[in-house]
Formats: sequence, C-alpha cells, structure tokens
Amino acid sequence: MEARAVLRYARISPRKVKIVLDLIRNKPVNVAKGILANTPKSASEYLQKLLASAVANAENNHGMDKNSLYVAECFATPGPTLKRIQPHARGRAFKILKRTSHITLVLKEKEN
Repeated sequence: MEARAVLRYARISPRKVKIVLDLIRNKPVNVAKGILANTPKSASEYLQKLLASAVANAENNHGMDKNSLYVAECFATPGPTLKRIQPHARGRAFKILKRTSHITLVLKEKEN
C-alpha cells in the first residue's frame, strides 16, 4: 500500500527541488522531517508541507502507521514556464523564464 501527495504548479525550478529530494529519498518520515527542517534551501518549505500532507493521507485514507512510513519515491517534473520580458540596451528584449514544477511524494510502509 502506498500513499502519495502531489504539489502542482509550485513556483520553483525543478532543478532546485531535485537537490533537496535527493536528501530525503528512502529515508524514514521522521528523519526526512528533520532533514527538511534543517536544510537552508527554498525547496524545503514546499517539501515540508508536502510530506505532512502525504503522512496525513497515509493515516486517514489508508490506515497506515505513521511510525513505519518511509519516502519510497519522490520526483519533480517541470510544469508550465511563465515567459516574461525585460528591456535591455539598444531596444532589445531579454527573455526571463519563470519555471514551475510538479512535485510528487510517495510513502510506503516498512515490511517487518
């Protein structure tokens, strides 16, 4: 049995999120919470909320024990990119890409 939580259209680049996801992959939930609380990256805020949501889904929807959960899968995929333009010298335009991401977190129970 698995419980998942998905955050869509997060206003952060998937490249920045993947750095933090690599830190918590295959870790128990309580260890992952500690890592996210002490990681000075902007992605850790998004992931803390997402992890709490996945734990709540596991407890309430699937009846899983939160002490035996671990992060089985986690990945970030690119969402739609917002395109903006900044004026530059000599009448040129400089394109700014504001990237978004879809983040998925899957929790499973440890087998005894």
